Amino acid sequence: MNLTEKIISGHLVEGEMSPGAEVALRIDQTLTQDATGTMAYLQLEAMRIPRVKTELSVSYVDHNTLQMGFRNADDHRYLRTVAARHGVIFSPPGTGICHQLHLECFAKPGKTLIGSDSHTPTAGGIGALAFGAGGLSVALAMGGAPYVIAMPKVVKVHLSGALTGWASAKDIILFLLSRLSVKGGVGKVFEYCGPGVGTLSVTDRATITNMGAELGATTSIFPSDTRTLEFLTKMGRAGDWVELGPDPDAAYDEEIHIDLTEIVPMAARPHMPDLGVPVAELAGLKVDQVAIGSCTNSSYADLELVSQILKGKQVNPGTDVMISPGSKRVLVMLTEGKNLRALSDSGARLLECSCGPCIGMGGSPVSGGVSLRTFNRNFEGRSGTKDAQVYLVSPETAAQAAINGRFTDPATWGEPPARKEFTEVVPDIANLFVMPPADGSEVEVVRGPNIVPIKAFDPLPQRLEAEVVIHLGDNITTDHILPAGPEITSLRSNIPAISRYIFGRVDEGFVSRTENAGQSVIVAGENYGQGSSREHAALAPRHLGVRAIVAKSLARIHRDNLVNFGILPLTFVNQADYNKLPQGSRIVLDTTTMTAGGESRLKVGELEIPVRNNLTAKELEIIKAGGMLNYIREQA
Repeated sequence: MNLTEKIISGHLVEGEMSPGAEVALRIDQTLTQDATGTMAYLQLEAMRIPRVKTELSVSYVDHNTLQMGFRNADDHRYLRTVAARHGVIFSPPGTGICHQLHLECFAKPGKTLIGSDSHTPTAGGIGALAFGAGGLSVALAMGGAPYVIAMPKVVKVHLSGALTGWASAKDIILFLLSRLSVKGGVGKVFEYCGPGVGTLSVTDRATITNMGAELGATTSIFPSDTRTLEFLTKMGRAGDWVELGPDPDAAYDEEIHIDLTEIVPMAARPHMPDLGVPVAELAGLKVDQVAIGSCTNSSYADLELVSQILKGKQVNPGTDVMISPGSKRVLVMLTEGKNLRALSDSGARLLECSCGPCIGMGGSPVSGGVSLRTFNRNFEGRSGTKDAQVYLVSPETAAQAAINGRFTDPATWGEPPARKEFTEVVPDIANLFVMPPADGSEVEVVRGPNIVPIKAFDPLPQRLEAEVVIHLGDNITTDHILPAGPEITSLRSNIPAISRYIFGRVDEGFVSRTENAGQSVIVAGENYGQGSSREHAALAPRHLGVRAIVAKSLARIHRDNLVNFGILPLTFVNQADYNKLPQGSRIVLDTTTMTAGGESRLKVGELEIPVRNNLTAKELEIIKAGGMLNYIREQA
């Protein structure tokens, strides 16, 4: 077996490991973050389960750390108290970014992990099988339910050679994205193999698995080897190491070969992570802002390298430079390694150990500005400035642009400094986590006025009559559906309030039109719902009355979130029919004749449009019940 099959077989509760078949997996660990976690714990409470049933669950606060007004602070108090009551470890604001912290402190080779954040596959860098999921799926896993997915195809990514010059792990994944596109990984796990793997550190590997999410992949994973043991030993967790890898004769569904010696510094152009070009082609382009950090590139190895490049130099006076360490451990290592002084003296701004500018929480670029970011997404408007031109780059490229104030050819950069993954002594930060009491039954869970319990939704009607309220193109992201930023993200625990912002930056009339329609349908092109795991991009439209999405194709996590909240995910049988459902069309669908995985007919006046669902029998029952919570109540 390959490594993916080994871990799945060891956690298989139900199903067969053939591509496309439904498999139910036992989940060892979960993680949440505060932008999605509040709703996940409200859902856990609704299940009336007194204590989580996983080996380990962690609640991180890393997204909404600005605490503008009372809403974020109230959410954090709720998360701290609900974690104590239900047996969850709590990571307070400022401790660090969930994926960097989980890699350092909790992720284990061979374990399964799901998190209410699409970049949870970061833990694949240490050999864990980690999935991004909606908050309700995570709540179910905390309650002991298996995680159900379609068995993915497994793609062998064979790495040979070693990186040269200024090329880095970020450039590997940007190259792969440029080759495969943002939907090239749908329904697949990317398993990295070959002699080139041994040349990459765990933090290098985590950068690659982190951005596997941008491929649309189910997850990505590296073997657990001596480099993994070295990392865990430095983190004080040598006992968590096990050697894991594929069998020598393992079979794969597809193979990709990458010669690491051919990788060059890359940049993803606006506004998609797959629009990659060599940095040399952009030489001369003025840069207004540089932001270094995020769960992709905020490790000690990344920032120590940046400090070496900036040491003794000044950032360009016309370029705003921000640096966000991934965790307090990284911050302490930078301090002890005398790197923090170099960063500070350069004129760069030092931000909190949090997601920050990556999700539009401050640090927005100037109007029309060019921003270089070591982040994982450059969707239009995600930075908080709608007309900003955001490029995704490595820390090395970002640091060079910070000094020069523009893109420059890597051939002019000289000799690259050596990368250092650790300081001699790695500090222990276990004391920063709030461990739950052995018995949390007496803990009072404190809710603020912005924390609104989720309402029950109506079952799917037998005859669905609805209006097409918006007609969208390809690659609509969850940022298009529900923008990020401090004002909107602070409402994640208040569905009635946050629903007012659905498609707010795409179509200002969407909300009022949808409310007037009563029941409504969204029509979209390819890869609808790509991007983050935020279930609010399904939950808030459902609150407004959306009952179905008809698209050319749907992204995996968003499709699952639609099912969880009772929205029908449908795809066109004939792609040309996409143009036959303009905004304002009225459809009729007889849901009594629907079968799992079958075809149905949308009636639009005298016209009939064939559509298909890829639902299992259980998923169809969930949608007919009005969503997962209704279904659970019915089963109970």
